[in-house]
Parts: sequence; structure tokens; C-alpha cells
Amino acid sequence: MNLTKREFFQVLGAGTMAGMGLGAYAQADVATAAKGLYDIPKFGNVSFLHMTDCHAQLKPIYFREPSINLGLGSMKGNLPHLVGEHLLKVAKVRPGTAEAHALTYLDYEQAAKRYGKVGGFAHLATLVKRMKASRPGALLLDGGDTWQGSGTALWTNGQDMVDACKLLGVDVMTGHWEFTLGMERVKEIIEKDFAGKVDFVAQNVKTNDFGDPVFKPYVIREINGVPCAIIGQAFPYTPIANPRYMVADWAFGIQDDNMQKMVDECRGKGAQVVVVLSHNGMDVDLKMASRVSGIDAIMGGHTHDGMPVASIVSNKGGKTIVTNAGSNSKFLAVLDFDVKDKKVADFRYKLLPVFANMLPADAEMDALITKVRAPYEAKLAEKLAVTEGTLYRRGNFNGTGDQLLVDALMDVQGADLAFSPGFRWGTTLLPGQAITREWLMDMTATTYSYATVSEMTGATIKTVLEDVCDNLFNPDPYYQQGGDMVRVGGLQYSCSPLEGMGKRISDMRINGKLIDADKKYKVAGWAPVAEEARSQGNKQVWEVVETWLAARGGKVSRRKLNAPKIIGALPNPGYAA
Repeated sequence: MNLTKREFFQVLGAGTMAGMGLGAYAQADVATAAKGLYDIPKFGNVSFLHMTDCHAQLKPIYFREPSINLGLGSMKGNLPHLVGEHLLKVAKVRPGTAEAHALTYLDYEQAAKRYGKVGGFAHLATLVKRMKASRPGALLLDGGDTWQGSGTALWTNGQDMVDACKLLGVDVMTGHWEFTLGMERVKEIIEKDFAGKVDFVAQNVKTNDFGDPVFKPYVIREINGVPCAIIGQAFPYTPIANPRYMVADWAFGIQDDNMQKMVDECRGKGAQVVVVLSHNGMDVDLKMASRVSGIDAIMGGHTHDGMPVASIVSNKGGKTIVTNAGSNSKFLAVLDFDVKDKKVADFRYKLLPVFANMLPADAEMDALITKVRAPYEAKLAEKLAVTEGTLYRRGNFNGTGDQLLVDALMDVQGADLAFSPGFRWGTTLLPGQAITREWLMDMTATTYSYATVSEMTGATIKTVLEDVCDNLFNPDPYYQQGGDMVRVGGLQYSCSPLEGMGKRISDMRINGKLIDADKKYKVAGWAPVAEEARSQGNKQVWEVVETWLAARGGKVSRRKLNAPKIIGALPNPGYAA
């Protein structure tokens, strides 16, 4: 896509969130507010709808956006590393509106009560149908992390989500957590359930032996007579971030050279629009957009960034749009292209929040959800306790939901400290809500959620923290894996994000006393990637947490966050105290 300087600034300003001028709707009734949010004028002749990282959330939920999403170096002050008021300013969204609530943590508890739950496939289906009706031929793209993240997805081996996505009308998808179901299950779904209905694409997944493609690298579909290519980019670090044995025969990676080859191949076959459906994470997508030319847009996922504004990246071939559509079925992105003379002339981008009380439930999808959940409903609804404070996960360093997990792991297992992975999936509970088995599974449901206890020296503990911290704050996005910092219970420490590898973690203390590099400490954790963990007879993490909840007398007090002291990186528009 080639834009003049004037055009560049035009489209940069045009790509804001739907409802930019919604002042008139802020205090309106639900029907009027919904009209302001979802009546999006059609633009151009080619449209893509994009969802990503729904993490198997079929029902409406609460989901708190992060108050910490630090950007360092060239990323400081730029999307996606803006939170709160800083993000609203760039998005041109008024505080206190429905859009402001969807995008930020601001006044979260009050706003959540006012605007209600978000997401839910029945409500998402209504919005998808509405957008497809106004945009004939539009394709629905699924960025992955779809078949994992709930109790029902775990217990049905992903089948609940496969059926729901087929009914939703997904046209093309790529993956990440899907691979934790194992190679055989992934291939089974693609070859049987998806055959003739959904294309699974990933140009960067090859066999370890001969380097053959495991999946189709791309598909070319016509939209209103315009040939459009969708190239898949699966999560490149799957064998590192998740157990390698689950994808033992497959190699992953970023593979810029092959991506360029695929783009050129698609153009050679007549594609007038080239879109990459990515699960890289947004910072990685931004770098890829600068290195690979000929891509009109990268529609990304993995880092769960709900981006109300499209970023535009220059490269030797022109410019590439980069977007990200959030998580938990909370958003649907709409990207409209005006294609003239066999190339993209202009675009419009909208990020639509899915408010369950503003979109009626689609009857057919609602019936399917009721059916697939029915065998598990009583189990999911079982009340384990009531929370006195908000429980959430998102944020670079910790969240109250993970604080609950590490507190439980330490108390039940008598550990000195505890680690919880820096996962970004997981839902939110408001004060006074029941902690049900469903919420606990929303926070822990993986195919390798074994609870562990091991001995580590103080030096090893520092090494673990340094390694994860480098993954989060390495100045080169290609060395970032997209999760957040490991959550820590029982250990206080300082973090210097601007330092180099091995120098970011300091002043580590337990009960106020500096840890000894040579002393061994009892460390609890869960979700180990080592293969031997599955044969050691360890309990699942939710079993340990249920034991802890049962001892709370029916109530869980507000969790006190154990977060590090940040040195040298503040103030920062990606950090709110």
C-alpha cells in the first residue's frame, strides 16, 4: 500500500474507534447507545472482520484492562504501550463512556456495574451478522487462542469452541494455544471439522525432519471480485512458551524471509490485497511490518491489546497497517479497504466493543452454547467462596487473581514463595461476586496445569526472574514472547526494566530479609513446560486452590498485590500507579 504524506495523515486520523463522537450517546438508553456504537457506515469494497484471543469464553464476562503496559525505548509512548487517560487521548475517546470502559481500567468497578458484561459468542454472533449484512462478502478472521481458556474447552478437548466458531462463520484462522491440545488433535480438527468450512493457515510452521509446511501458508479468496490473500503467522515461540513435547514434530519461528516469499507469491498469483493474520504479538508485528514489504495489513493477536487506532508502519515497499483486536471475545475489529486500480487506495478501521446488554443474543448461537455447557453447568456454577475485592489478571507484573493463586499455593504447600505464569488470559470478578469453579478454570485451564513444589537456590530464583523479565523488556521485539512477568508471592524485589539481561532484578527479600544466593528455598508453582511433570503425579493447580478456598470460611479478603519496585523507567504513559 503506497500513501502520500497527505494520505498518510488522513488515514491515521480516520482509523479511530467507532463512536468517536459519542458524546450524545454517553448518557443515553441502551438502544440509543448501541446505535451509536454499532451503526458503522460501509466503506470501500473489501472488508475483513477480526477476532482474536477469545480464550474459549462463550459466555459474557467481566474483563479489566491493564493499568501497566510499559513501553521502553522506541516503544515508550506508542501503541500498544499506553494505558488509561493516555490511551483515551490517542483514541479520541471521552472518559466515562462505554468505549472508555472497554479500553481501560479507569473507574473499573463502577463502570463495570454501569455497562455490564462484555463478550459472549451469542452477542458476538449478532454483531458479526450485522457487519456481514452491511458488508457483503466480508471475511471473518480468527487470530487464534480460541480453543483454550475455559473448563468446557479443556473437558471437551476444544470441541465446544470448534463448533461455536463454525456456527459463528469463521473463514480463516491461525493458532497458538490450539497447539497445546497436541499435534494429533489439531490435525484432526482441521482435517475433519474444518474441512470445506474454515482454512487454518500458518506459513511459519514446518516439519522438523524435512522442513515441509504443516499447514497451508495462505489462502486467496475473492471479495466482491477482488482477489485477497490471507497469510497465516502462528505464534513463533510455541515450543518455548509451552511444552515442546506437544508439538514435538514441528518447528516454529518468525521467518521473515519466508513471509516475504509468501507475500510475493500471493502478489504473483494476482492478489490485490494481502493481509497477514498474525499471532506474533503487537510489538513483533510492528517490527515485521517494517521488514517485510507488500503487506497491506497485519491483523494481530497474542498480546491482548485492544487497539482503537491502527498503527501505520513504513517499509521499503510502502506502508503497512498494524492492528490488534483485544481478547476474551470482547472486541470485533472491522477493516474496510477501498481497492482501486488493483491496489489499496484507502482504508477505515474500527474496533467495536461487544457489550452484552447492547447486543441481543443470537438465538442459534445461544442454543448451541446452552447445549455444549449443559453437561458441565452444575460443576461450573459451584460456589467456592465470595471475593471481597476485584480479581483480575492483566498487567505487566501482577494481578489480584494471580495473587490469589500464589497465596493459595504457598499456604497449602508450605512454600517460602510461589510463581504463577505471566498468562494474559483469565477473567475478572467484581467485589461480592462468587468465586465459582468456572472462574477458577478460566484462570488455570490448560492441558499441563500441574502444581509443583521444588527447591531453588537464591541464585536460581534470580535467574528465573531475569529470564522472564528479559522476555518482557528486551529492546528487540523479536526476543519478546508476549506474556507478562511471572507473578511472585512471598518475595519482594526491585525491577529495573531499562537495564540489560542479568541486571534487571535486585533487592530480593523474603519477610524483609535479603535472600541468600546459596541457600535453598521451597518454591511453589504451576504449569511447568518440562515433559516429566506429567508423570510425577502432581495435583492440578485448581485442586490446590480449591483446598485453600474451602478454608477461607466462605469469603476471600481483598488481595494485597505483591508487585516489584520499579527503578529507572518511570514516569511512563504505560504505567499507572
